[in-house]
Amino acid sequence: MPIEVKVPNIGDFSGVEIIEIPVKPGDNIAEEDPVIVLESDKATMEIPSDSGGVIESIHVKVGDKVAEGDLILTLEGEQKTGKATPEKKSSTQQTEIKPHDDTKESDEEMVDVVVLGSGPGGYTAAFHAADLGLKTVLVERYPAIGG
Repeated sequence: MPIEVKVPNIGDFSGVEIIEIPVKPGDNIAEEDPVIVLESDKATMEIPSDSGGVIESIHVKVGDKVAEGDLILTLEGEQKTGKATPEKKSSTQQTEIKPHDDTKESDEEMVDVVVLGSGPGGYTAAFHAADLGLKTVLVERYPAIGG
């Protein structure tokens, strides 16, 4: 039976526009992976999947307006039961972990401000901090700046 992934409670918003769909049919996603990005007049938000699996079909497209409860995509597989199956641990086998002697130290750089993402206020915050003379780093999620 397919698993339906729907828009969760997104607050007092309805008719929020989809600006990005970072997944496609056939992709294998994990629980909490973002499946759509919404943009309201106040914020941009990633909507995560509440289940993991292989994407069977996507029922929305960029530019569509969605609200709580709207169907986003369908995953192949069975519905979650909510019960985790405990894994059996073998008490007869013990693995000893030895530290590597050839551990390479990474180059560390000291900064005053780290800005995560370049969303609506990311660039502004980074430039303002730099203008104030602070050593600033802007960390982007995607290889191309701006998403």
